Amino acid sequence: MQISVSNDKLINLVVTQLNNFFGEEEKGRVFLLKAIEKAIERIEHCFSFTTNKYYRNRGKVFFHPFHAGQYTIFLYFLSMVVFKEGRKILADKIYYLNKALNSVDLYYEVELPEIFGLDHPLGSVIGRAKFSDFFFFTQNCTVGNNKGVYPVFGENVSLLAGATVIGKSHIGNNCIISANTYIKDQDVPDNSLVFGISPDLTIKHKEESFFWGDDAFFTKKPY
Repeated sequence: MQISVSNDKLINLVVTQLNNFFGEEEKGRVFLLKAIEKAIERIEHCFSFTTNKYYRNRGKVFFHPFHAGQYTIFLYFLSMVVFKEGRKILADKIYYLNKALNSVDLYYEVELPEIFGLDHPLGSVIGRAKFSDFFFFTQNCTVGNNKGVYPVFGENVSLLAGATVIGKSHIGNNCIISANTYIKDQDVPDNSLVFGISPDLTIKHKEESFFWGDDAFFTKKPY
């Protein structure tokens, strides 16, 4: 994978941002460098399934930390790596940094899949649902619980602007939840385009190829 800055500049960026917001992170530089290396491995795998032109440079997977969407995903993976290494306070800071910089709520204990994507994710809150690969969301989306029960998402589910999915909802494979759709305690079958507000959803069946067309954010195989 190509990175638009050196590893030294990337670690300097992260440490400087943490210092500016929370202070005293320079002493954790060595630990952070190792955690960043692990996070980079995760974004390389994640980005390799992305068709978006900004994730490629001359045909190779590309990470540019000044691309806000890419940096959002990087900070999420970094906070998760740090948390799993037992550094909860530092993980809290990185999670908070991501929230402050990118206006998105991606908590490190939320298990997003190995392959997920986002675009302009401002105002989105993604809760502790069960996710599958090729999950995608954009601005003002909400995934949350109803009475402690969270949704389950199949593969290749996209939440468009303002979409909400909460409660005991099972969203099948290859589904697009249209802008401002509200799903609560309701199932959606595979290969569906969904509109409306529960319980009065409009669900239109589409062929699977519709969800993997030229405009899709993902490809089934890495390249």
